[in-house]
Amino acid sequence: MQTIPVCDLVFLDEFEELYPIRAELVYADPTHKDNHFGAIYDVGARLIMHRDLALVILRAARTLFEAKRWVLVIKDSLRTIEAQAAMAETDIVRANPHWLVEPRFLSEAGQGGHPRGMAVDVGAVDEQGREIDFGTRFDYFSLSTDVSVNLAHRNFAGHSDVVNKNREILEEAIVNAAAEFELPLLPLPHEWWDFRFPHEYTAQFFPLSDHDLPDGFRVTKPNKTRAKTDAATMNYIANKLRNFGG
Repeated sequence: MQTIPVCDLVFLDEFEELYPIRAELVYADPTHKDNHFGAIYDVGARLIMHRDLALVILRAARTLFEAKRWVLVIKDSLRTIEAQAAMAETDIVRANPHWLVEPRFLSEAGQGGHPRGMAVDVGAVDEQGREIDFGTRFDYFSLSTDVSVNLAHRNFAGHSDVVNKNREILEEAIVNAAAEFELPLLPLPHEWWDFRFPHEYTAQFFPLSDHDLPDGFRVTKPNKTRAKTDAATMNYIANKLRNFGG
C-alpha cells in the first residue's frame, strides 16, 4: 500500500473564487441542520480532498454551472480514521445499529474513500442560493438500505420527475468528469450525494490519521496555522483543467 503524500491534499475553500463551488464542512458545525453527529470535526477544520478527486469535482462544478447555473456544495470529503471512529460512537449510531451492517451507511474506521480524501458528499444550490431538490437532504438515513424503502437510494422509484431529473443531472456531470480524467468513480447506490473512487482504487492507499497529519491539515485536532495547498499541486490541477476550459 502507498502513503498519500500531504502535498496531494487540496483545500477546497481555496477554489471558491475560481470555480462555482461552496465548501460547507457539515461536521465542523454542530448547529448545522444536516449534522446528525455533533462536533465530529474541530471548529477550525477545513474541507480537504485528494487532488485527483478535486479535479473531478471542479470539472463537474463548471459543467453544472454552465448548464444549469448550479453551484456545487461540498459537504465532506477527508474524514480521518479518528473522525470515522467518533461518528460510530455517537448516540444516534448506537440507536441505529443497522447503519453499521452491510450495505453500511457508515464505514468502519479506516475503511472506504473518506479517510483517503477519495470520497465526496455533495449537494447544489441555484444562483440565488436556493437548494436544489434531490428528494432528501444530505445524510438522510433510512430505516433500511433497501431500494424500495430508502428515499436516498439512487433507484428509489417514488420521487417526482423533477427530483429524478435533478439527480440525473448531478450524477451525469460528476461521472462524466471522472471519465474525462480516466479516473474510476462509484456513485454510492444508497446515497445520492456520495461519489467515490471504488475500493479497488482506494485500497492501494493507507488511510489518513489526524495523528500523522501536520498542523493545518488535521480534522479532529486543533490547528494552529492555516495551511495552503501545495503550489505544485495547484499547478497540477490548473494544467489538467485547462484542457477543459479552465
